[in-house]
Amino acid sequence: MEPRATTARVKQSAAPGSKVVAVDRPLAVVVGNPNAGKTTLFNQLTGQNARVGNYPGVTVERRVGVIRFDGETRTGHDEPLSVELVDVPGAYSLSARSAEEQIALLAVLGFEENPRPDLAVVVLDAGQLIRNLYLALQLIELEVPVVLALNMIDEVSDDPPSPEAVGALFGVPCVATNARKGAGIAELRSAIYAALRDRARGRVAVDYPAPLRQDLDALVSALPAAWRSSAGRDRALALWSLASIEADDELSGIEPGLRERVLAVREAAGSRDLEEEIILSRYRFLDQHAPSLYAQVERRPPKRRASDRVDRILLHPVLGFLIFIGVMLVVFQSLFTWADPAISLIEDTFSWVSTLLMAHLPAGVVRDLLIQGVIGGVGNVVVFLPQILLLFLFIGILEDSGYMARVAYLMDRIMKALGLHGRAFVPMLSGFACAVPAVLATRTMERRRDRLLTMMVVPLMTCSARLPVYTLVIGALFPPTKVFGWVPVQGLMMIGMYLFSVIVTLVVAGVLGKTAIKGRRVPLILELPPYRLPGVRTTLRMMWERSTTFLREAGTIILACTIVLWALLSFPRLPETGAATAAASPAAAIVAGGSAPDQPTPEAAADEARALAHSYAGRLGHLIEPALAPLGFDWKIGVGLIGAFAAREVFVSTMGLVYGVGKVDADQATPLRERIRAETRADGAPVYRPVVGLSLMVFFALACQCMSTLAVVKRETRSWRWPAFMFGYMTALAWFASFLVYQGGRLLGF
Repeated sequence: MEPRATTARVKQSAAPGSKVVAVDRPLAVVVGNPNAGKTTLFNQLTGQNARVGNYPGVTVERRVGVIRFDGETRTGHDEPLSVELVDVPGAYSLSARSAEEQIALLAVLGFEENPRPDLAVVVLDAGQLIRNLYLALQLIELEVPVVLALNMIDEVSDDPPSPEAVGALFGVPCVATNARKGAGIAELRSAIYAALRDRARGRVAVDYPAPLRQDLDALVSALPAAWRSSAGRDRALALWSLASIEADDELSGIEPGLRERVLAVREAAGSRDLEEEIILSRYRFLDQHAPSLYAQVERRPPKRRASDRVDRILLHPVLGFLIFIGVMLVVFQSLFTWADPAISLIEDTFSWVSTLLMAHLPAGVVRDLLIQGVIGGVGNVVVFLPQILLLFLFIGILEDSGYMARVAYLMDRIMKALGLHGRAFVPMLSGFACAVPAVLATRTMERRRDRLLTMMVVPLMTCSARLPVYTLVIGALFPPTKVFGWVPVQGLMMIGMYLFSVIVTLVVAGVLGKTAIKGRRVPLILELPPYRLPGVRTTLRMMWERSTTFLREAGTIILACTIVLWALLSFPRLPETGAATAAASPAAAIVAGGSAPDQPTPEAAADEARALAHSYAGRLGHLIEPALAPLGFDWKIGVGLIGAFAAREVFVSTMGLVYGVGKVDADQATPLRERIRAETRADGAPVYRPVVGLSLMVFFALACQCMSTLAVVKRETRSWRWPAFMFGYMTALAWFASFLVYQGGRLLGF
């Protein structure tokens, strides 16, 4: 880790070889505990000019905005007219136990590729003041210029902390704010302006035990030269090193000499718990001064009794789970059925546009590319918007109301066995509707490793796009009989596929959490905020940001993949015959999700089948047939799997084209079911038996047959490595599971 320079910064334009221009704009960071209202305060300070990017060297998203001081006047050359503001991930301390806390440490100290900030705006939860002040104390010890924002002051109105007393204790400005309503924002802006102008640092004197001070003296000399500054900052860095550096930690950039010295000091300390000595000394200091920080000295802020009464129900081991299931059913229902009218409207709109262009553009490759590739690709992107908007609407409501923290607490008992936190359950449940919004929902999790692990297993949940495939296979190959005289076999098969997906998801999460995505086990440290009415403005802004980001970044990948898929399904064309004009329609029905404008005649359907078999996708189906044969699949199913990359449910339309039935809707697949049921081999044996159908459903349950999911994972991880890993492990898992089902079924005579 190396600190960077402070005020003087440079900005590189996007063009390679472009000129480097100096930017005279101070840098401030917003830091604080999770659920302290940090991001809401950031939004209030920056208004609508925030932008989203990544922290240098890591794939954790950050928000950057600008505070403009238009009303203030310049009285000196060094005074700022605008400040660049960075929203740092929430952290309880700078001990860097997780990747997010490490990022917070790097951002506030200016280590590695991060410029050293000129100011830290520390957001404090007024209702949990002492615990929130622990982070502020660390920053002031490290001589970081600080302004304190005493946020959510309205929630402790009966005995609020005194901002003047808090500021006087640390020698820094402190402003009372209510970020949700915008109260105190003007005063905070003025405090930030004055702090940057005066460049004053706070002061704090914690009385550490004498043996600990001797240990710190031994560590100061081992600090890298690039870290060294004043005596107070050096001692604070030694304190941080002693509390944070482990033999097997995930911190990068720690010089071996410093690590060895830290481990030696710990070993020499014997039975003493050095980290506990540091923590207790700081809390002793805070507790000693706590009574003087409140307007009414004789008593501390009361507990939120209304919240406690509600928590007795919502956190109850039985009632709490029942209520949670009810809430999740509402969320699930919204993604599964409430979004359907909007999705249908989008699909009908793009179908209408395709029909309009078909009628007015001359036939040819350009028209096919525009209608089937570009328009179909844009439709494949926009169709996810209703689900994404609904999902983040509910997430915003659950987060702002305080209920999401209770959900994490309830589910943590179950999820921790898999190496995950309770927050992972909401994205996993959302995966029943669609993996794309479910992957986006992992942003509610603070720790990057947990987000990544959840992303890798969410596509294993049975999404709604798999239902048409299951419906086709079950309807074609499993008779409508009943078990025990009343349990329908077909319904039992459908329920079994859902249970299968849940069990596999949990097992794979446990395996990946201990192998490919293993990490230090970090206990769940969870703040249970008070219940409050959700902020409409904040929720709507989040919905807008998430949807536009998806359209802009993930959408471009989906569009490109759609065009490639169209080319595979459309070329090479059949020789110029009467069927040449029909040769383009298979891609229209497949890429556009089975929304081709017109149902072809039987002759045209047969021409489409020949054109599809002649295409690169058809040839690829023949090429991969040897790999699919052990699963009971032929080349026709191989073509269906290729077409399903547009969306899993497109498998039905593709199979309809392969068998010459024409465009097939999932709800009207009777002719296709009959063709599948009647298909025979050269020796007269049926191609599709129940064991083949079961093998196919298992393959679809486990394989990552969805380019949209891969695109959004690439966008979220900022790398092709993890989508490639997801595609590889899910395909391998699907192949081996289908192999076991088919070959095992054959051995048993099915």
